[in-house]
Amino acid sequence: MNMQKTFLPQVSPWFGEEEIANVVSTLKNNWITEGPMTKEFGDKLNKLMNVEYGVFAPNGTLALFLGLLALEIGTGDEVLVPDCTFIGSANSVLLTGAKPVFIEVNNYNYQIDVKKAKKLLTTRTKAIMPVHLYGMSANMNEVMEFARENNLFVIEDAAQGVGVNYNNKHVGTFGDVGCFSFFADKTISTGEGGYVVTNNENIYKKLLLLRNQGRYNRGSFIHPAIGYNFRITDMQAAVGLAQLEKLQQIINRKFEIYSLYLKYLNEVPGLNFLKVEKGSNIVPFRFLIFVEDAEAAMKFLEEKGIQSRSFFYPMHKQPCFNFLDIHNGGSQDLSDNNFANSVYGYEHGICLPIYPTLADDDVKFICDTIKEFLLNE
Repeated sequence: MNMQKTFLPQVSPWFGEEEIANVVSTLKNNWITEGPMTKEFGDKLNKLMNVEYGVFAPNGTLALFLGLLALEIGTGDEVLVPDCTFIGSANSVLLTGAKPVFIEVNNYNYQIDVKKAKKLLTTRTKAIMPVHLYGMSANMNEVMEFARENNLFVIEDAAQGVGVNYNNKHVGTFGDVGCFSFFADKTISTGEGGYVVTNNENIYKKLLLLRNQGRYNRGSFIHPAIGYNFRITDMQAAVGLAQLEKLQQIINRKFEIYSLYLKYLNEVPGLNFLKVEKGSNIVPFRFLIFVEDAEAAMKFLEEKGIQSRSFFYPMHKQPCFNFLDIHNGGSQDLSDNNFANSVYGYEHGICLPIYPTLADDDVKFICDTIKEFLLNE
């Protein structure tokens, strides 16, 4: 390891001369809003995911909001959302006027447990939102069967899922809509940005209207529908195109780092790991471990110059969602004993860095630090 390096961040995007050249070219061509780069980026994303249609959004949360609106989810409706996820998943539901209903996750890879969802179905339940967490797929066979049996829309939160496949099909393309994010810590990044995909032409037409002020084409002042400004810029798309060109390199390097973590930590007593869903590949978002005292471990790592983070804070415990609790006038019992797995994940889970520029020696240093902590615990 470079001994001058005193800090290993939990994430670092891999940008190079290609991204810079693309952005400069865009500026020189005076395309600063959506233009040819955006179209090319969208076409290549559709090809990657083998999907018919896609539209951009400013970020992953608004991509979910846009997708929900296109499914006509709104006030009085309920959407099933996993308890272990980023808050944007639940917030996108609230933005529509609908209510998120939190579902416990399984204990082996923290994806939504549809068996726990059955008892929470009501006449108001309109959709289920599987979240493909930490760079692996949820069990989409179970999700799709559950949705068919209960006449539910499926909106996939694939924010962390670019490059992830389930039974040789790209995540985000199983349900009615799928939503992606290009935030700084995602597999490919445009800084901010989101993408909504669908194979349904009618849904696509609704997406087009909703994201562009209720019109199909810019330049018209006649608006047949209510819509919003959910556009991105060609500068972002220019970065995205360069990122797509090296997507396979990014995936390969992430997997190399993932394999190194397993090599160094697999036999360490006191450590447990997530299991990849059968049928899914993994494009590692972070390397995840479970320890007895995660808070102390993260503090120890920070003292050594290694940034890490916890698992997501359970949705049912978020202070801003107290109004959903039956004890506060809501309709769902949000007691911890209904969400033992997501609570355990937050209290014992640690996310370690995985990004392409992380050196092999850095990975060994992180693993040695984990071992040192466990030895002295």
